[in-house]
Amino acid sequence: MIEVIIKQYLDEHLDVPSFFEHNTKMPARFVVIDRTGGNERTGLKSAVVALQSYAESLYEAASLNERVKEAVAGMIGLDAIASVRLNSDYNFTDTETKRYRYQAVFEFKYY
Repeated sequence: MIEVIIKQYLDEHLDVPSFFEHNTKMPARFVVIDRTGGNERTGLKSAVVALQSYAESLYEAASLNERVKEAVAGMIGLDAIASVRLNSDYNFTDTETKRYRYQAVFEFKYY
C-alpha cells in the first residue's frame, strides 16, 4: 500500500508524526496522509495523495508543508517508487477544527 510506504518514509524523515486520520487529541504539529485516487496499468500503479500539514500558525503550517515537499521528493530513491510529482500545494486551513494547515497533492507511480 502506497500510504504505508509514505507514512514510514515521512516518519523517518520528518520531526513530526504522520497519521491516516485526524482525531480530537492531536499534537501541535503533524501530517495527515489522505489518498484521494489511483489506478493501475500494466503493472504500474498510480495514486493521488494529499498530505496535510497542520501547525499552530499559518507560517508554521506553510513551513512544515515545505519540509514535507522536500521529504517526498527524496522518495524517488526508493525501489518501490517509479516517479513522484507535486500536483499542487496551497493554504487549506481547517475551518471545522479551526487549525492551520497546508495541503500538498502528489501523484505517485509505484510498483
